[in-house]
Order: sequence, then C-alpha cells, then structure tokens
Amino acid sequence: MNPSDLTSQTLAPTAHQGLSFLKLFLEADIVVQAVMLGLFIASLWSWAIIVEKFFMFRKARREVDRFEQAFWSGQSLDELYSSLASGHTMTMAALFVAAMREWKRSVDGNIRSLGGIQLRVEKVMDVTIGREMERLDRRLLFLATVGATAPFVGLFGTVWGIMNSFQAIAISKNTNLAVVAPGIAEALFATAIGLLAAIPAVIFYNKFSSDSARIGQRLEAFADEFAAIVSRQIDAGG
Repeated sequence: MNPSDLTSQTLAPTAHQGLSFLKLFLEADIVVQAVMLGLFIASLWSWAIIVEKFFMFRKARREVDRFEQAFWSGQSLDELYSSLASGHTMTMAALFVAAMREWKRSVDGNIRSLGGIQLRVEKVMDVTIGREMERLDRRLLFLATVGATAPFVGLFGTVWGIMNSFQAIAISKNTNLAVVAPGIAEALFATAIGLLAAIPAVIFYNKFSSDSARIGQRLEAFADEFAAIVSRQIDAGG
C-alpha cells in the first residue's frame, strides 16, 4: 500500500472528528461555552422574531391594500365604518375606525363644536398611527441589538479561548500544532456563532424597518386625505 494512502486514511477520521461542533463546544472553556450558549439562544430568539414579523408585515400590507380598495370604491363611509367597527381592525382600518368614531362622537355630542372636530380627529389619528407603528416595530430593537453586539460577544469568546490556548502552550512548553489547534478552533467557533446570529438579524432588521417605514408613510398619507375629507364636511356643514 502506498504510504501516502495510509496517511490520508489515518488523518480522515481525525479531520472528521475535528469538525464536530458539539465536540468543540464540550471541550471549550466554561466562559467560551457560556458565550456560545448565549449566542445560540439569541440566534434562536432572533429567528422566532423574524418568522413572526415576516407574517405580520405581510398581513399588514394585505390589510392596507384591502382597506384602500374598499375606501376608494365609492362605498359610503358610514357603511364602511359600520362593517369595520364591530370587528378587530389593524393599520389603516384601525386608523379609519378611530377617526370616524371621534367624528361621530363629536357631531352627535355637540353640533356647535364643529370648529374643533378636525383638530380632535387629527389628534386621534396621530395617536392611532403611533400605536399601530409601535405594534409593528415591537421587538425589532432586539434584532438590532443582536446584529450590533453578537460579533463582539463572539470575539470576546474567541479572545478568551486564544488566551487559554497560549496559557496551555506556556505550561506545556510545546508549540506543536496538535496542541495549539484544538484551542484555537474552539475559540474561533465562538466568533462563527456570533456571526451566525448577527448576519440574519441585521438583514431582517433592515428589511422590516423598511417595510415599517413604507406602511407608516401610507398611514400618514391616508390621515392627510381623511383630514381633508373632514375639513370639506365641516365647511359644507358650516
């Protein structure tokens, strides 16, 4: 048998064992293990938020499109309000229901106070927009935090692991690669987990922030249009 073939067969199992992530975790220092575990939990929680927000923003876009289609279809605003007021509304529909509720409350309460109706309706719409945007943006800060800090936490685990490797070299007085490599591999594994947690968090944070900004712009535009409708109704009533 060729000696080179024997060498490759001997090294193959070793290389395969060296790629065991579980082995790298179990053989790491307790501090590096804590870093890896924390980053892994942060990554799982980030993906849970990503999945939740993905479906939430998709539903929000569909609700906005559906409401705009109904609003501009020529249907009576009173009929549209009656069909929406009894159910659960979100985004633009919630904005419309809140504005119409304040309009009806003001008009039915005191017809002489028409001058302040527009201001009250606009205030209600501003509060509703803030509440809806807060609901959409909830937990996005966690993604931003993971994206910003996970690489540095992983780097801390890497630095700590390399320090331990150098201490082991100093104690054993042996610079053989077989002695140094396991510790360095464990240390670099912490950085890899940090990047694994940070990269998706940054990508989806930017995506969801962009989606939220677009929905917010559509809500603001609708609020301005509805305020103009209210102003015309007040002028016609005056």
